[in-house]
Amino acid sequence: MTSDPGTWRERAADAWRERTGAGDGLGGGLGGNGGSGRRGSGGDGRRGGERAVVPPAEFESYYGRPIVKAPVWRDDIPSYLFTGGVAAGSALLAAGGDATGRPGLRRAGRLAAVGALAASTYFLVNDLGRPERFHHMLRVAKPTSPMSMGTWILAGFGAAAGTAAAAEVLGWRWLSGIGRVAGYAAAATAPALASYTAVLLADTAVPSWHAAYPELPFLFTGSALASGAGVGLIAAPPDETGPPLRMAVAGAAIELAGSQSIEHRLGLLGEPYRNGRAGRLLRAGQALTAAGVAGALLGRRSRVVSALSGAALLVASAATRFGIFHGGVESAKDPTYTVVPQRERAVSERRE
Repeated sequence: MTSDPGTWRERAADAWRERTGAGDGLGGGLGGNGGSGRRGSGGDGRRGGERAVVPPAEFESYYGRPIVKAPVWRDDIPSYLFTGGVAAGSALLAAGGDATGRPGLRRAGRLAAVGALAASTYFLVNDLGRPERFHHMLRVAKPTSPMSMGTWILAGFGAAAGTAAAAEVLGWRWLSGIGRVAGYAAAATAPALASYTAVLLADTAVPSWHAAYPELPFLFTGSALASGAGVGLIAAPPDETGPPLRMAVAGAAIELAGSQSIEHRLGLLGEPYRNGRAGRLLRAGQALTAAGVAGALLGRRSRVVSALSGAALLVASAATRFGIFHGGVESAKDPTYTVVPQRERAVSERRE
């Protein structure tokens, strides 16, 4: 790769014309001689019988550096996304069990919610490197910052879920009313806990995360519902698995619809979600989600089949979170996903 800016722009222009057939309005934007290309009057910027003598361009930045710096997050972050979703879904499950007089379902949901929240907090703090950094984020409440709002959502949910779990474990009669109120408070906060991480990813400059901002909150919320249903199918008594089953169907429908939309609506920016490690994870998540729902419907009278179906839903939720995470990281590493959409918008604006 040459480091001469003029040569790089000319090569990129040639590659762009070959890919889109756009012969107008591109030359000027890349350092050429106006809207008709670099020279001559032909639509592709070349004279009569002249042909291209440079190979198709690879979209790279100067000195081989990516245009957008890829996130340096480790697997702690997708693990944090997954366990936060499990906590949110379990809190909703517990509130439903409490409201419908299903104590086994309530207990399973409350304990799973606080356990998953503890794991989520651990993964977040471990990624931050120093525990006091989480505390420092609580010094400020900034509504325009997804990270700041997420910190307060996590803290508020944790207080409510912890109180509800304590009431469940201790069994003190005077504490049961407080536990019920705390359980409903955790359920009210659960949708925000399930979806704020999607907003956090979409608010970055990572191309495939940012482009998926309409779908990510729905995808993460559906995944949280499905994972919470998985907890219920595994831990609740067999005669109390009706609500988790309905929850699994709703969550799976939302999750699969969001996943399909992300992969196909985004066009070029959907490629990272279809290929490589991310593609394999997302396809596995979709298959396991479908298998988990089918197993729960067909084997609802079998404790073993219900538990296996719940496990499939939990693994599917984890695969979905990891797939979305790795797809975004790959889109940041390849300059194509930054350059091409920008030029598509530039050509579209000029034609308008």
